Amino acid sequence: MLYDISWQQFENLLKDLGEHRAARLAYDRTTLEIIIPLPENIIKKSLALRFKTSLKSWLLQIKILTLFRFLILTYSIQNLKSFD
Repeated sequence: MLYDISWQQFENLLKDLGEHRAARLAYDRTTLEIIIPLPENIIKKSLALRFKTSLKSWLLQIKILTLFRFLILTYSIQNLKSFD
C-alpha cells in the first residue's frame, strides 16, 4: 500500500506500466494498492489454458472422426442400395 498518491501520479503510473501488466492497481482517495499475482497462480493459469486448448483440439478431432465415420457409413449404405 502506498499513501498520499495523487490522481495524476496514479495516471502516470498506469501509462508507464501499460495495459498488459501483471500487477493490478487499485486507487482510492490517495491510497494506491498494488497487487501482483504469485508465480504459482501464473503457472496454474498457464496450465489451465494449455489444458483448455488441448481439450478443444481433442474434441474437434473426435467430431471430425465422427463425421468421417458417418460419411463412410452413408456412402456404404448408398452403395448397397444401388445393388437393388
